[in-house]
Amino acid sequence: MMRISMSLPKKLLNEFDDVLKDRGYNSRSNGIRDALKDYIIRYQWMKEIEGDRMGVVSVIYDPHSTDVLENIMDIQHSFREEINATMHIHMSEKNCMEVIVVKGDANGIRDLTEQLIRLKGVEHVKLTTTVSTEKRS
Repeated sequence: MMRISMSLPKKLLNEFDDVLKDRGYNSRSNGIRDALKDYIIRYQWMKEIEGDRMGVVSVIYDPHSTDVLENIMDIQHSFREEINATMHIHMSEKNCMEVIVVKGDANGIRDLTEQLIRLKGVEHVKLTTTVSTEKRS
């Protein structure tokens, strides 16, 4: 085993500790290992999707973060071929959600998702997809 050290905002650590308690973990290390495994699995799944897909990208962000909304819009304009619709939701004073309906090649959808994940001010991004089916006559 390797030992690591990390810094976390107090609020995030408190929320993580609450989850660990609710789930019956005996240590933070076990919880962090499981969280990292889940993160890796989700990344590998996203990396392996291929072909025509249809889905939803949900983005939670802090609208007060410098240029985050402008950056989200710029990315959306760059992926207008993959984006079918968007919806903006005011979640709270500190958070908004952008729901982006996508359809197209998995590579484009994955690139869109990855660009959104990297933005400063974005708190969470989740991609959910399914195989795109065309009605045949």
